[in-house]
Amino acid sequence: MFKKISPTVKNVAYPLGSDPSGAVSRAYGVWMPGSGLNKRGRFIVSPKGTVMAVEVMTGPVGRSVDELIRQIQAMQAVARNKGMAAPAGWKPGQKMITTRIPEDVGRY
Repeated sequence: MFKKISPTVKNVAYPLGSDPSGAVSRAYGVWMPGSGLNKRGRFIVSPKGTVMAVEVMTGPVGRSVDELIRQIQAMQAVARNKGMAAPAGWKPGQKMITTRIPEDVGRY
């Protein structure tokens, strides 16, 4: 419904979901029964159903879509490059680090 009435959101080119019963919000621990609202939660779930990342923010604080996209890209790159890791702030095209060399632990 929100997509139909919001001038900004109606231009979004991907599917949006809602949780009118609160079942998903309860399952992910962001439901606030006193107010009937949710905490601002963001969850990255792998194609296999594994929760890869969780971020829960207080209502007045916004979340970064750019950081969400960067994290998904890093997780995809790590999945494609076994034995490699994406250091903090990693972006596509930057060097990844190895997880196989004990001397590198804590270096990045």
